[in-house]
Amino acid sequence: MNAAVLNSIARSIEEIERRGGLRGTDIANLTDVSKATVSRWRSGSAKPQPKNELVLADLVYVIKRLEDYYTDEEIRSWLYARHPQLNGERAVDLIHQERTLEVLKVLDRLDSEGYL
Repeated sequence: MNAAVLNSIARSIEEIERRGGLRGTDIANLTDVSKATVSRWRSGSAKPQPKNELVLADLVYVIKRLEDYYTDEEIRSWLYARHPQLNGERAVDLIHQERTLEVLKVLDRLDSEGYL
């Protein structure tokens, strides 16, 4: 396995946990794997499937965008809350379903101060 890829996965998981306030269980649920699998990704002993790499990358990107508006604790709440701007759906569910673009459209509106 490529060490650089494994290190980037471990860094992504660390960012998701530290900045987004998510836990290994949250990441496991979002990627449909066990907590043990997330631990193996974190340690570098396993590499996620491409679909899960995409979910992790999208989650890191969304969290970085949310940092402009919210604290780490608030980011977790925002990701798990149902949003009227997402038709009552939760951002974590949309990211899990590979519908991150819908979440990003809401963030674009936040950036343009379309609503608070």
